Amino acid sequence: MVVGGGFAGHTAARGLAKRLGRAAEIVLVNPTDYFLYLPLLPEVAAGVIDPRRITVPLAATLPGVRVALGEVDAVDLDERTVGWTDPEGGRGELRYDRLVLAAGSVNKLLPIPGVADHAHGFRGIPEALYLRDHVTRQIELAASATDPAERAARCTFVVVGAGYTGTEVAAQGPLLTDALVRRHEALRDQPVRWLLLDLADRVLPELDPRLSRTADRVLRERGVEVRTGQSVQEATPEHVCLTTGEKVPTRTLVWCVGVRPDPLVESIGLPTDHGRLVVDSQLAVPGRPACSRAATRPRCRT
Repeated sequence: MVVGGGFAGHTAARGLAKRLGRAAEIVLVNPTDYFLYLPLLPEVAAGVIDPRRITVPLAATLPGVRVALGEVDAVDLDERTVGWTDPEGGRGELRYDRLVLAAGSVNKLLPIPGVADHAHGFRGIPEALYLRDHVTRQIELAASATDPAERAARCTFVVVGAGYTGTEVAAQGPLLTDALVRRHEALRDQPVRWLLLDLADRVLPELDPRLSRTADRVLRERGVEVRTGQSVQEATPEHVCLTTGEKVPTRTLVWCVGVRPDPLVESIGLPTDHGRLVVDSQLAVPGRPACSRAATRPRCRT
């Protein structure tokens, strides 16, 4: 039983199917029937890439693997059962001999007033398409607005988090809004603002400083206001308040501050470290030989 069809789960199921063939039944439980290439979601949100280009059908790429659609919400380690809710609300449950947990991660929401209600995050295609439609709608509404303040707010887009996702969203966003604005005569002289905020002292702090400086330069060349050392401390439907005390009128807050482990891991009752399952050097759970955590192995090309 493999829980999760992302990079780790897909790789684990594919490897098991090749090694075991028909000697064992392999079941993969995943909320969707496709593997999603998450790094390209910002391009989908910006309308650069068609959603179909970043999805890989599980059934077509995992021959010999039974795919069960559902969100796993119950794992009984003593009874060796996994339970899930399918897309239509039905229940499914199966016993397992070996369990691979590869549930992945979810968006990280900080306890900042208004963020949960007014920010846009995305971990899937529906959210990316919704964000694209939202940005398009703001430009359309700005074109018909008679109040200059409302028009400026609708043409202001705030992205929080200058990691991989936030930087990509901020880089692609102006390309989308520039194309949309050109369709409207009323917005010919209207500035469109994209702000990228992060408490870190530079964009892409995970990377080498040279690459970080290059990304910063590209962002600024595209008109993005890069603001390091600051973030959002409150969000409302019509504005965000920054940690500097500045109030920015906007109708769009894109939340890209990172991810956290899927809550399923902590609900199982096994030892965790910062929400992640504690495993040994072989990715097996100590004392639970039938349970392990999947991980993808980095590959180098020469």
